[in-house]
Amino acid sequence: MTESATPPATPDNAPDPTPLLVLDVVGLTPQLLRHMPHLTKLAAAGAQAPLTTVLPAVTCSAQSTFLTGTLPTEHGIVGNGWYFRELGDVLLWRQHNGLVSGDKLWDAARRAHPGYTVANICWWYAMGADTDFTVTPRPVYYADGRKEPDCYTRPPALHDELTEELGTFPLFHFWGPGADLVSSQWIIDATRHIVRTRKPDLALCYLPHLDYDLQRFGPDDPRSHRAAAELDAAMAPLLADAATEGRTVVALSEYGITKVSRPVDINRALRRAGLLEVHTQDGMEYLDPMTSRAFAVSDHQIAHIYVRRPEDLDATREALRDLAGIDEILDDQGKKNHGLDHPRSGELVAIAEPDAWFTYYYWLDDERAPDFAQLVEIHRKPGYDPVELFMDPLDPYVRLKAAKAIARKKLGMRYRLAVVPLDPSPIRGSHGRLPDSDDEGPLVLCSTPRSLGDRVAATEVKSLLLHLAGLD
Repeated sequence: MTESATPPATPDNAPDPTPLLVLDVVGLTPQLLRHMPHLTKLAAAGAQAPLTTVLPAVTCSAQSTFLTGTLPTEHGIVGNGWYFRELGDVLLWRQHNGLVSGDKLWDAARRAHPGYTVANICWWYAMGADTDFTVTPRPVYYADGRKEPDCYTRPPALHDELTEELGTFPLFHFWGPGADLVSSQWIIDATRHIVRTRKPDLALCYLPHLDYDLQRFGPDDPRSHRAAAELDAAMAPLLADAATEGRTVVALSEYGITKVSRPVDINRALRRAGLLEVHTQDGMEYLDPMTSRAFAVSDHQIAHIYVRRPEDLDATREALRDLAGIDEILDDQGKKNHGLDHPRSGELVAIAEPDAWFTYYYWLDDERAPDFAQLVEIHRKPGYDPVELFMDPLDPYVRLKAAKAIARKKLGMRYRLAVVPLDPSPIRGSHGRLPDSDDEGPLVLCSTPRSLGDRVAATEVKSLLLHLAGLD
């Protein structure tokens, strides 16, 4: 901690803070809770309330609001990624906590109780955060281009300890066609290990499992209900550990995933209007954000539209005016109304209709798509691509190609796992816009009775956790 952040001394007779376990159960809604008996039991014995999320209702924005108590206009996380104007590049899924402005939960806790300890197990923007114990996905990027599963930890010795105890972090089960319960199980086991061996005052645990099948199949599909039941069963030992230790449990979600059926090619509309530009290399087209008059960074049901010159705002609106699937386009006042008026935001922000979502696609001919389009490549695509959850159903050799690539990988050779389809139609669930009803929206549960009001705002989560810890 910096000298200016050094907390005052705590009286010798001050009680120890109540230990907390905070579970970020991504995509949890009242509808899914019906399939999760362990969490239902926790809520019945404790408390439950709807959670008013933020716009955009996506992971990075919501988590940053939980931990700072402020909206994107203050903490600056306007989505899972944005256009870095100073770099001339679109970047998603950055990991440095320095991108998040504001007073963090652990800063406030340490002012009230010096020595307060925090473990962050896979919440986002973990790297560089002033937490005591950190685990976050971080592949090994070898010089020959190979990418291998791994994680980053703080302190560094925790890496080998967790790997020996649990195996290598299962990156290819954390995202991509193979995303499933395996990654959430590893995170649960890592949380149990850290809580048991380090006993942090606050343990933050991120559980992504519901994100996968709900986007693949939609929230009403039996496979999604089964995913909820699987995650609930996997969490049971962690919940039992917390009860034995006397640790207060808070389970919350960032958003609810709703049923969708319409992909919206917002960048293709801007290109056809002559506003978006590309450059070509080796027959492949790449977005050229530095020269485009307007382009969109698509993020589920939200798209930040960056317009290079004010005189192109009207042309941009006109290009999108009749594009089916857009519900609303926010201007400066609209962004301000939603707490999204930050320099990182686009000049305009598009919100999809409830059954629609935005693709990042900007090419007009699939033969001209860049090679990364068919890869799981979250850092190179200039927008979010949920189709990475699928293998291409139109390629009869897709599994053979995958097996060949994995064999090359095991031999230490370079490989290219080009299995992602270019057809967005299979996606059945999305999020990002504000929910139309509480039954489809996020919620918060707490093991402490009468600890929640009728509703909890995302901006109130920080103060709620400080209160539950006895530090307010």
